[in-house]
Amino acid sequence: GRGGEAVVDLRVRSFGERYSFPVHAPPSRHPLLETALSRWCPPGVSAKVEVACSVPPGSGLGTSASVVVALVAALRAAAGKVTDADELAAEAHRIETEDLGLQSGVQDQIAAAYGGANLVVVGPYPTVEVRSLQLSNRTWEALARRLVTVYLGAPHRSSSIHEAVIARLARSDRDVLLHPLRSAAHRAALALVAGDIDAYGEAMTYNTEAQALLHPGLVGNRARAVIERASSLGAAGWKVNGAGGDGGSVTIVCPEDPARVLAELDSMSGITRLRLGPTRDGARVVDSD
Repeated sequence: GRGGEAVVDLRVRSFGERYSFPVHAPPSRHPLLETALSRWCPPGVSAKVEVACSVPPGSGLGTSASVVVALVAALRAAAGKVTDADELAAEAHRIETEDLGLQSGVQDQIAAAYGGANLVVVGPYPTVEVRSLQLSNRTWEALARRLVTVYLGAPHRSSSIHEAVIARLARSDRDVLLHPLRSAAHRAALALVAGDIDAYGEAMTYNTEAQALLHPGLVGNRARAVIERASSLGAAGWKVNGAGGDGGSVTIVCPEDPARVLAELDSMSGITRLRLGPTRDGARVVDSD
């Protein structure tokens, strides 16, 4: 999993054949949630949805995708439908891209639905193959100890940068430009399976450098300040999460003893260390009754 835990508390009551949610009304308060409800709220059901997430919005950690995956899972369970991770990720992705016309990769929904460690092979978009990586218990423990993610104090707002990157890819050989990012993913997968956390950190750094080559604004000044501090204290690697830009978050691979890096990050003004850890579990439905 990429980000923190996203929890959707869905409480339903039956009202015979009446729809309590106006499925044809335009979204007004939260388009993603209301669109999910219009697609999946069962006939004759009134739904109250409460959302909680352990990371800030705009952190680049896939929060919106996690929430939509959780809500779709809850709604389908309320309708008596069993949904596997592949179908759940695809449904959540369709809500963003087909219903709302947003640009969205597929990786965030897959991370939320599947959990664990996966190599995600995309092509042609949005077709995807998810290869589960079998990690040892020792590797999971090392990741929990050595990975730290910091929020940079502001949500990332980088629409103009995204547009510039998309335009560049459209007029260039995209395979050449994207090859370093694809290579970083494969390097990271090999490192994790081998239990080599330092090599995993190197792959993350390689990924961040590849982002900067696409557009220097993808790695903002706040992120660079965090990276410089962590690097000076022996960090094994780092990754600017999501689309980068001026805000968002950065994940650091600390040395074997992470104490000095953690203390330095905690001392930085405007930086918040998020209480996160890797998870082996994906989306799951819990019946509170």
